[in-house]
Amino acid sequence: MKATVLLLTILCGAVLTMSAQEYQPQIGFSTENGSKTNFKKNKASDNIFISIAGGGNVLLGDLNGNANFGDRIAPHGAISLGKWYNPYLAFRLQVNGGLMNNFSDNSQQEFKWINPHADIMWDITNFWAPYKEAKVFHFIPFVGLGYGVRAGMSENNISYSRSESLTANGGAQLLFRLSKRVDLFLEGQYVLVGDHWNRTYTDRHEYDRPFEAMLGLNFNLGRKEFEVLEPMDYALLNDLNSQINALRARNSDLEKRPEYCPECPPVPAPVQGTKEYMNNTVFFRLNSAKIDRNQEGNIFNTAEFAKKRGAAIKLVGYADKKTGNPDYNKGISERRARAVAKQLVDKYGISSNNISIEWKGDEIQPYEENAWNRVVIMNTNE
Repeated sequence: MKATVLLLTILCGAVLTMSAQEYQPQIGFSTENGSKTNFKKNKASDNIFISIAGGGNVLLGDLNGNANFGDRIAPHGAISLGKWYNPYLAFRLQVNGGLMNNFSDNSQQEFKWINPHADIMWDITNFWAPYKEAKVFHFIPFVGLGYGVRAGMSENNISYSRSESLTANGGAQLLFRLSKRVDLFLEGQYVLVGDHWNRTYTDRHEYDRPFEAMLGLNFNLGRKEFEVLEPMDYALLNDLNSQINALRARNSDLEKRPEYCPECPPVPAPVQGTKEYMNNTVFFRLNSAKIDRNQEGNIFNTAEFAKKRGAAIKLVGYADKKTGNPDYNKGISERRARAVAKQLVDKYGISSNNISIEWKGDEIQPYEENAWNRVVIMNTNE
């Protein structure tokens, strides 16, 4: 009875943990352990799995016969339906059962049984290591509660009625990724049922204990991967707010000007032979190479300038020095520069022949403000 209470306590605690899970409004990529990473809440139809498995079971109850271990093994199967709520916590419903052999006083009894149960699954591999959807191996323990039914039977002109019992289930999966949609797993499961299960009552054991070992396939439905959310770049957010406030102040000054202005002399046309230049920037969030919507105006202006004047565009990507390491920052500055180049080509029709790309990582910091160095600087000239 103590074991059942313990497993029930663990299961309830896991359910409460799952229901209390909060998703923080952060965007981007993280290299933190799974337990420290924030993930976007998935849809009801995402991260669902169906599994089928087959193998054998052994009843570890009051076995006092002389049968060897091989004779005690009986065929066993299971089908499951579940859902991952984040990369390391899932809930599943499983129905398993088959035949079961019982040996007592040198006699053998064979009976059918079925055990539906609900489990909480914990992917330790994703919990302790950085999340990566394409991981090949996962170690997944689980605990659950269920209901076991042993079918009635007749033997030697004696009828045995059906018996039922609450069950406590626990075990682990060794799961191997075959593809995005299919996994192979080996599952071991230990079940506690009432002592009457094998029709033998003794004082030695309070429970009968079927042990199951199965090999199966897992089929993933809907979206399988989870979206990792980045920490918010508050320095960039504060900078944008400062720019907005500055524009509001300028608007206030413009409203104070007179409605009519005296005519101004015409602006002389530029002297032939002089060249015009345009510099512009695209700022990025922490650890991100994704272009924010509020930066697309700068790319548009650069593209329009280049198209009207037939100018070439030079893109130089940077990363801030206070985060990451030189190798990582070199790579992310390249991804930022290539993201801007792709936007110029795909969205604004700039020929790739008119675009040159460089990336400096954190070797050069064009700005004194650290957060501003997560940037791609665009230079255009005729």
